[in-house]
Amino acid sequence: MIKWILLAIGFLSSQVWAGEVKVTDGDSLVMQGRRIRLQGIDAPEYYQTCGDKDGLDYPCGQKALEFMRRLVEGKNVSCKKIATDIYKRDLSECFANGQNLNLKMLANGWAVVYRTDNPQYLKAQNQAKKAKKGLWQGKFMTPELYRILMKH
Repeated sequence: MIKWILLAIGFLSSQVWAGEVKVTDGDSLVMQGRRIRLQGIDAPEYYQTCGDKDGLDYPCGQKALEFMRRLVEGKNVSCKKIATDIYKRDLSECFANGQNLNLKMLANGWAVVYRTDNPQYLKAQNQAKKAKKGLWQGKFMTPELYRILMKH
């Protein structure tokens, strides 16, 4: 029932979307044909590798994608559009059964804060860093820098 109410709100306001979701990477989803980028976070790129606690490389981009898939699997997902980025994706805050996916990715260390000063996001990232969760277990390049270097 809630899913359909959110769908109706989405159609009326163009601000909230709910429904079946496909995870394309750790910070991007596709829902109802809409490309959605989770606002305020940046997850490693699919082919990006990072160093684990022992200094060994591991596929952190794939780990971030897998973590996001586990967060949304079998759950009602809704996204609230905040803005549109230069690639015409909806910059959104998304929820799975009421849990904020943006915050969950940060809190578990599978994304970093990106172009925001949201205190909740900064706190979640700092807690993940302190606990050495996800990316914070070892060395990694920020996804933004990785994208820049991979263009050359």
